[in-house]
Amino acid sequence: MGEVNLEHVTKRYQDVTAVDDMNLEIEDGEFVTLVGPSGCGKSTTLETIAGLTKPTEGKITIAGREVTNLPPKDRGIAMVFQNIALFPHMDVYDNISFGLRLRDYDKDEIDRRVDKAADIVQLEGMLDRMPDEMSGGQRQRVAIARAIVREPEVFLMDEPLANLDAKLRVHMRTELQRLHKELDATIVYVTHDQAEAMTMSSRIAVINKGELQQFAPPLECYNAPANLFVAGFIGSPSMNLIEGTVDESGLDLTDYHIDFDPGQLDGVGPGDHVTLGVRPEDVYLVEDADKVAHPSGRIDAQTDVLEPMGDEIFVYLLTGEQEMAGGGMDAEAGDAHQLLMSVDPDKELEVDSDVEVVLDSENVHLFDTGTGEAITHDLRFAATETEPTGTEAEGDD
Repeated sequence: MGEVNLEHVTKRYQDVTAVDDMNLEIEDGEFVTLVGPSGCGKSTTLETIAGLTKPTEGKITIAGREVTNLPPKDRGIAMVFQNIALFPHMDVYDNISFGLRLRDYDKDEIDRRVDKAADIVQLEGMLDRMPDEMSGGQRQRVAIARAIVREPEVFLMDEPLANLDAKLRVHMRTELQRLHKELDATIVYVTHDQAEAMTMSSRIAVINKGELQQFAPPLECYNAPANLFVAGFIGSPSMNLIEGTVDESGLDLTDYHIDFDPGQLDGVGPGDHVTLGVRPEDVYLVEDADKVAHPSGRIDAQTDVLEPMGDEIFVYLLTGEQEMAGGGMDAEAGDAHQLLMSVDPDKELEVDSDVEVVLDSENVHLFDTGTGEAITHDLRFAATETEPTGTEAEGDD
């Protein structure tokens, strides 16, 4: 069985804490991805599981056996690294079988394992090739096969697709999912690419500054982020995050107002500073408001930048004073005066045109601005018959 448990694992380097009190319970057969920005501690966490780095504090168990102080060779794991690191003077067969030959497996067992691994990663007929005769994707499959022949309890993969081009990365994501299904193995995977994390994982562990932010299925992290960091990190493009102040009738966001009853939210009252979060796909033109069961009040805005993406258009909207001034370079992503919306590709929009939009209240998130913790992921009780607010309500100057 390939369960992996980290209990209060901490790794310090003098005055730097790379991993801070990490607790993970990875079930047998799961595909778990550690994801976060560069330097967040995800690779260090993986290295403590592998035994390449000894934790300063904490306990690690694999398959029910404590391995905290065991060397890598005794942990029942196999690693695939970002650097493929094949022996250039050895053919594919010798590269795959190298570890088995070091452990003095007999020839028949080596042949059986190499043939099986080559079949799984689709390298049949290539065992006599040299690494320089293969593509990047084929070489990566050799590295994966080299791990498979170990028949480990757990596969540890540290950004194995980072050096591949974009098209090949997409292809290899599919290959890794197929591999996981076929092997029914536990895989712990490290990446900074959230697309890899979202598409391949049973669960993802979002890490920032060495601390675990959320450990949940990908869609849960997307639809119900635990805090502001997860909300801003998961999703491409990022969630709109707009700071505001709770009042008696809802949320004052300076340029417009979102109406709801603050009394329906625990621990939130007038005067509290909160951050509203809404994803671009949950912002709708007023003409499409009938697609939304619980639309917010109308928001006046002006189109600033259009980004056609083929299957959708990303529309950067300006509100309030920036919108009145015509936007331009003063508009900064993530401030209270910008809103990103995605629309169908057949929408006829022009830059610098006035529009009205609504939010899907069922998918509006509120976070405590001070702590960053989530308050709610649903404001469907928001008023739906609110008159337009913003610059039109205030008049044009």
